[in-house]
Amino acid sequence: MAAVGLATAACGEPPGEGGGGGQANGESDFVPCMVTDEGGPDDKSFNQTSYKGLLDAAEEGITAKPRLAESNAASDYEPNVDQMVKADCGLIVTVGFLLADATKQAAEANPEEKFAIVDFLYTDKSGKPTPIDNVKPLVFNTHEAAFLAGYLAAAQSKTGKVATWGGAKIPTVTIFMDGFYDGVQHYNKEKNKNVQVLGWNKKTQDGQFVGDFSNANKAKQISENLLNDGADIIMPVAGPIGESAAVAAKEQGDALIIWVDTDGYESLPKYKDIILTSVVKGMDVAVKDAAAEAAEGNFSNEPFIGTLENEGVSIAPYHDFEDEISDETKQEIDQLREQIISGELKVESDAAF
Repeated sequence: MAAVGLATAACGEPPGEGGGGGQANGESDFVPCMVTDEGGPDDKSFNQTSYKGLLDAAEEGITAKPRLAESNAASDYEPNVDQMVKADCGLIVTVGFLLADATKQAAEANPEEKFAIVDFLYTDKSGKPTPIDNVKPLVFNTHEAAFLAGYLAAAQSKTGKVATWGGAKIPTVTIFMDGFYDGVQHYNKEKNKNVQVLGWNKKTQDGQFVGDFSNANKAKQISENLLNDGADIIMPVAGPIGESAAVAAKEQGDALIIWVDTDGYESLPKYKDIILTSVVKGMDVAVKDAAAEAAEGNFSNEPFIGTLENEGVSIAPYHDFEDEISDETKQEIDQLREQIISGELKVESDAAF
């Protein structure tokens, strides 16, 4: 009962008031809804970026104002999704790998409802896609962009040690770490160097994880340990608690951060002077496009897979570090991007789509 009460409160206004039902002032009457993972719509990461997609759709008049249900714990997922099913939503967007079961259950029980899920593609045990008629997956091959970030980190490291760590050990986290690891190895091969990656070993799929996306104290301790072990550039893959790595790096005084999901220079301005670049997922554009298609009556369960080629993933501008990165390194990263897009360079991860 407590969980249901929380979900109801999170959903905001009831159907027909505020953001939904009818056409007021010429606005669309198509109401998109979102259920966040833990971290909420101001996590400076994947929840916030995904919600921005619905806000953009509303601002452009494509849809009405979105409804939002914020999950504060895993126990909120199912009641929040169920509450949105009852809230007269034109499209229900669920955010995150961890909402896969609740989304599938609700979609199969309510075949007339339309869903989109960020960061999950339904497959069988062999990896073969098992599409659900009324669920559109929005997924991202972030290992492609993380490869470029890993190469950059190796090129910029002064200690010869870089690091990455994750929140929960799930595929949408480890795919970043795989790409980062391989980017460093590619730099070592091309430059005959031996830059080490702390916090993750792609070959053994073993590394440093908090275990969730909420324990900021543990996240900071992991970051401090990696810095103490010599890493001078860290890429946390952990939603809001990734900020703990920025705190630790600031305190260290001579370390840098690579942010993920959003351009951290913009979403985490307090730490922009130590953000080398970011591995960006275009979740806002993917969510907005899915909402637009549904609003126009063109809903499809065909997955969207973000890549370097379709700009669904990318690395952010270098911002304050533009002059500190050599022209040679910049050119090499541009060439690597083109090689990945053309297929000349194969970048792989078991978590890829």
